[in-house]
Amino acid sequence: MGYVYLALAIVGELIGTNLLKASSGFTLVWPSLGALIAYGTCFYFLAVCMKTVNLNIAYALWAGIGVVLSTLVAVLFWKEPVNLANVIGIGFILVGVVILNLFGANG
Repeated sequence: MGYVYLALAIVGELIGTNLLKASSGFTLVWPSLGALIAYGTCFYFLAVCMKTVNLNIAYALWAGIGVVLSTLVAVLFWKEPVNLANVIGIGFILVGVVILNLFGANG
């Protein structure tokens, strides 16, 4: 069940981050409130997930998957550019997440 909560935390972070972008620096009320609610929900589920998922695994997955999904949304929805350095950096993040998941609990 911890990984379900982690997935909800990742979705909340993704929604919150995109609402931050939509809020134009907290100048628009509804996206700003939505971002605060989404982040509150995100951190709630992240905290609940850590009852059963190790901190190093939970945070690595939350941050790593969040970066990848945020980048995809930024490129597809916000039409932001991506370059080779972005792709390589995200690749390193994914490799780190995989290594932590395969070997992190044993270390």
